[in-house]
Amino acid sequence: MRVVIVTESFPPDVNGVAHCALQTARHLVDRGHHPLVVAPAPAPGSGPDTDAPCPVVRIPSLPLPGYPQVRVALPSRRLAAALVTHRPDVVHLASPFVLGVRGMAAAARLGLPAVAVYQTDLAGYARTYMGAGEAAAWRRIRSVHAAADRTLAPSSAALRDLEEHGVPRVRLWPRGVDTVRFRPDRRDEALRRELAPNGELLVGYVGRLAPEKHVELLAGVCGLDGVRLVVVGDGPSHDQLAEALPGAVFLGRRTGDDLARIFASLDLFAHTGPFETFCQTVQEAMASGVPVVAPATGGPLDLVDHGRTGLLVPPRDADAVRDAVRALAADPARRAAFGAAARALVEGRTWAAVGDRLIGHYGDVLAARRTAVAA
Repeated sequence: MRVVIVTESFPPDVNGVAHCALQTARHLVDRGHHPLVVAPAPAPGSGPDTDAPCPVVRIPSLPLPGYPQVRVALPSRRLAAALVTHRPDVVHLASPFVLGVRGMAAAARLGLPAVAVYQTDLAGYARTYMGAGEAAAWRRIRSVHAAADRTLAPSSAALRDLEEHGVPRVRLWPRGVDTVRFRPDRRDEALRRELAPNGELLVGYVGRLAPEKHVELLAGVCGLDGVRLVVVGDGPSHDQLAEALPGAVFLGRRTGDDLARIFASLDLFAHTGPFETFCQTVQEAMASGVPVVAPATGGPLDLVDHGRTGLLVPPRDADAVRDAVRALAADPARRAAFGAAARALVEGRTWAAVGDRLIGHYGDVLAARRTAVAA
């Protein structure tokens, strides 16, 4: 099967869309298929696509104003040319917003089937950054995804949101996790001594440092006796969070085995973002054998088994986050049980398993197209 993956982000970018697109391309190659990636050009100096498992067509891009870590593709003929040259059986649109919308239009002109992967809560972002605009965001989401042969939602909550807002032909497709890279035996006692020289319990956050993540809700955790907060990631909110989270250790952006070592060395993982359609970092923490505190909304509802692998708390409730962390900090046996259960729960959620499910969705779309033509 020949596939063009049109994605709003791709490594060296570090985010959920980029990671999922990379894993999708890798799995297609592993299964003997022929993907081509089309993505915005990264920031100058980011380096070549050395980790890409397949050819990558880069579209000229500009940084998003106020958020330079996000690149927005400019209009370009390269996208349509890539579709014509690669002759795909199906077009995969990863979190279509700017480049993906153009990809959808180009696929329609060429009569190519398209599968759109919903991955970003644009309505939530509109509420965070503009204080309004949710209705307009949903109109755009509905318009884009209604043109696809199938929309794939990463969680039950996302699927319900899409259906309630009139998006047709929605199916569930969760995300995988690298259970070989992220595993409990990567726990590093030397790193722990460096981060917690007085034997503090390590509570970690991993992700973008941006307003929609509401990392400031961890301020109460910083005030707990015997607890050290570790923040991994970068973004426009870094300076404000450095002030809001006194005593926290900011490690910046980390990836690969280095990130896996940090995950496994935590005692507890805390996530605060209320707009997660999936929340990959929660799953990586679980694979690392680390119990989780997360908001009871969006993707975490599918991932965290409350009272078994972690604790779900009301979204945007700083006191609830602090109290959940305090309760688990005081109960090492419960933390150990939660961590073991978390690892066991995600062991079957490999990228290979979910990648095969994706190929199944492609097959369904192609079969439906053939049936429609025959009719």
